[in-house]
Amino acid sequence: MKAILNHRSIRKYKSTPIEESLLNEILNAGVRASTTGNMQVYSIIVTTDQEIKKQLLPCHFNQPMVTQAPVILTFCADFNRFNKWCLQRDAKPGYDNFLSFFTAAIDALLVAQNVCIAAEDNGLGICYLGTTTYTADKIIDVLKLPKGVVPVTALAIGYPDELPELTDRIPLAAVLHREIYQDYSAGDIDQIYAAKEALPLTKSLIEENKKETLAQIFTDIRYNRTDNVSFSKVLLKVLADQGFMNNEM
Repeated sequence: MKAILNHRSIRKYKSTPIEESLLNEILNAGVRASTTGNMQVYSIIVTTDQEIKKQLLPCHFNQPMVTQAPVILTFCADFNRFNKWCLQRDAKPGYDNFLSFFTAAIDALLVAQNVCIAAEDNGLGICYLGTTTYTADKIIDVLKLPKGVVPVTALAIGYPDELPELTDRIPLAAVLHREIYQDYSAGDIDQIYAAKEALPLTKSLIEENKKETLAQIFTDIRYNRTDNVSFSKVLLKVLADQGFMNNEM
C-alpha cells in the first residue's frame, strides 16, 4: 500500500542494470493480474538492447528516459498466440473485431499496472509512456509485431536518479459515485478543481504558455483536437491492418 500511495513518475534513471531474477519476479507479478476468461491475450516485449531502444526513441517523442532506463517494457494486446492455439486445436477463432482488441487491451493494461506496483515495491522507478498508441504503427515495425498484436502502453523501468514531488490528484470524492452516477454542477466543478488551479505550478504554467486557465493548456497545447484526431486515425488504421476491425458476422 505504501508504494502505491507514494507513486512518482520517474524520468531520470541510474545506469544500474536490473538483475534478471528481480525483473522476472516483477514480470511474474504482472501475469498474475486478472484476465478475461483466463485467456491472457497480451504479450510483453522486454527491450534492453541499446540499439533497439534508440529505434524506439523517436516513437516516444525522443524522451531521454527511453534510452536512459535499463529496460523498456511494451505491453501489447495479443490475439496472435491465442488464435494460433485455437486453429491448432480444431477451433475457429472469431477475434478479428474491435471488442476483441478492447478485451486484450484491458488485459495488457492490468498486467502493466501489476508490474508497476511490483517494481515500485522493490525500489525501482517507472514511467508510463503515453506515446505508445500515438505511434503504434512505428512501434509495430521496430518490434516486428505480427498481425493480431497491437502495442497499448509501455513503461520505462529502472533505479531512480531523481525524487520528484508527488503529483497532485483531484479529491477521491470527485471521482466517486455512490450507487448511480451523479452528474456535476458548475459549483461541483469549481470545487473539484480549486486546489489544482491554485497550485504555484499551475500559475507558472499559465504564465509560460500565455493562457488564461489550466484547462486551456490541456485543450490548446497538451491534448488538442488536431493531435487527437491525427493520432486516432493512426490507431484506427493500425487496428484495421492488425486484423481487429471486422464488422461482418
